[in-house]
Amino acid sequence: MKLQGIFPPITTPFDHAGNLYPAKVQHNVEKWNRTALSGYVVCGSTGETPLLTAEEKSTLWELVAKHAAPEKLLIAGTGVDGVLPTVCLTNRAAELGYKAALVLTPHYFKNQMNRPETQLLYYRSVADRAKVPILIYNFPQMTGVDITADTVVRLSEHPNIIGMKDSSGNIEKMMSIVRDARTGFQMLVGSAQILLPALLMGACGGILAYSNAAPYSTIAIWEAFRTREEEAARDWQARVGRAATVSGKHGIPGLKHAMDLNGYYGGPPRLPMSVPTPEAKKEIEEAFKDLKG
Repeated sequence: MKLQGIFPPITTPFDHAGNLYPAKVQHNVEKWNRTALSGYVVCGSTGETPLLTAEEKSTLWELVAKHAAPEKLLIAGTGVDGVLPTVCLTNRAAELGYKAALVLTPHYFKNQMNRPETQLLYYRSVADRAKVPILIYNFPQMTGVDITADTVVRLSEHPNIIGMKDSSGNIEKMMSIVRDARTGFQMLVGSAQILLPALLMGACGGILAYSNAAPYSTIAIWEAFRTREEEAARDWQARVGRAATVSGKHGIPGLKHAMDLNGYYGGPPRLPMSVPTPEAKKEIEEAFKDLKG
């Protein structure tokens, strides 16, 4: 399975009562369908997945699968701390047509979860039981757990672990994994600010929250890299950098506001997160003024 290109970890639309908003799921997916995005990650961190019930996750997987264009590759965010619930979620997504699962590093019991032997046991156990291939998801800024390059390289030998999304921003670490992992193991960067550098170092694409709001700009970087138009790639990376930094600064509520600016439905985040302040909205609007559509 090739994972090349740009995948947004899609936001979850809520109405103003905090309920899932199916019509806006359809609106966003059908609008993204008209772009050259490679597919969608559903129930990742950007989808506010820690705030969703298992039933809501299943509903979202069904909705996106229903409205996604046939050529879009569907990846489900399924990782929770326990092996059994992760496998149950993964195999439910597989039944709904998802082709891979993005599995976050376990992190609640940090004294245990920081140990390479625990991480190896967790991912191998999930991969053994999963009906679809597994992607390791490393996001130490949120989890407090940073899986080592050596551990990833060892996990890459498992036939059902096909790649990794790394959101740490550590280019050297990504290079090390790309160099030492088994042939065919795929690296996806999780930060739009370093998309081009990561591609130059061997990443095959990106799972980028920023792409919810301005997918064309990240697609432009990917296409320019792919066709070896270096000047265009650098130009687009410079344009993306500030907007991605500003939306990242204001978290998911800020990203949702940027989506509202560009014709997607962002809407409110789920409590206890709150909408951006007027000052934050102004900063986001300024950062995205040249990245419409």
